[in-house]
Amino acid sequence: MLLAEHKVLTTNQIAAIEFLSVRRAQDRLRHLRELGVVFAFRESYSRGGTSQTRYALGYLGTRLIAAQRAKRPPSPKAYTESLERLALWPKLDHQLGVNDFFCSLATHRNPARLREAGHEGEVDGLTQWWSERRCTEFFWKYLGGGRDTRLRPDGYGCWEEHGRTVRFFLEHDTGTESLAKVTGKLDDYAAFPTDAFGVLLFSVHSSRREIALRAALRRALAGGDPGFVIATAARDGNTFGHADGPAGPVWGLWTPQGGDRVPRRYRLSELPQRGPTVEHSASDSGQPLNEAAFDPDDREMSRRIDTPRPEPATPAGYADDDDDLDDVTLYDDADDDDVYRAPVNPARPGGQRPRWVA
Repeated sequence: MLLAEHKVLTTNQIAAIEFLSVRRAQDRLRHLRELGVVFAFRESYSRGGTSQTRYALGYLGTRLIAAQRAKRPPSPKAYTESLERLALWPKLDHQLGVNDFFCSLATHRNPARLREAGHEGEVDGLTQWWSERRCTEFFWKYLGGGRDTRLRPDGYGCWEEHGRTVRFFLEHDTGTESLAKVTGKLDDYAAFPTDAFGVLLFSVHSSRREIALRAALRRALAGGDPGFVIATAARDGNTFGHADGPAGPVWGLWTPQGGDRVPRRYRLSELPQRGPTVEHSASDSGQPLNEAAFDPDDREMSRRIDTPRPEPATPAGYADDDDDLDDVTLYDDADDDDVYRAPVNPARPGGQRPRWVA
């Protein structure tokens, strides 16, 4: 089901969320590959060596999913062509990076490890993981006059820890886009009632990029308040090198009055709580790691999207570092491998296209 939703996962990602070791994951995946349930491929580099094995749904796997959803499966030829496009997809590395982020969170709920530790059945951790496609289908709002705004985050999630629930939109930055294009996404988030659904996280590839992004956010907003919470983190050894990965104290709140450097880092669970409260039993998505997912057709969700956002009476302020983060108020919403590592892209001299090994 995760492969059907998120397109592609590596061996290490699958092992992190389902198995006790990479070896056990490899053995199971080899058997599934022989059955045709999954399709495996690697990137072969011009200087030698290959990437880690990537997995997508094989044809038998996609037929099983189609049968489960009472849908007509694609033809073998059409599905083979879709796998070829996936292997050469320009956004493949970006998608693997996004999935790495969520798998690093999902590893805290690895059922095999929970059973071994005697904590089977615990639900703290990643309790919602929506793909970009699912986000785009849900997070849109009609503005009138034939205009609408549609959010296209790289993912949407819910993290629960010690009684706190933090919902978030993820923007996974690899440094290939200009900072102007990255900050230009704020217009869509500002036009949407973003704060009614979560905080906005920017995950960037280095500390240097993070400093530059925070400066670019300040310039783009001209000292104004975006109307929702923004936090940043870098995926180098200084931040995501923490043992808890993106769940750890790696996030720096961005404020209009703050500097470009991060004075204090917070755990993901310590960020301001935003978004709906959903009973775990209410989820009907059929997706694993979505116990806290809300029903897109729920009237309360539609009301949250369509209710006009009230303007703050005074400029919104952020709590000091020593204050509780729940005091952060942007507007009155009275209705209420196992360690994360950034994907490494080996150099490809001469602009040569990669060769693929199935």
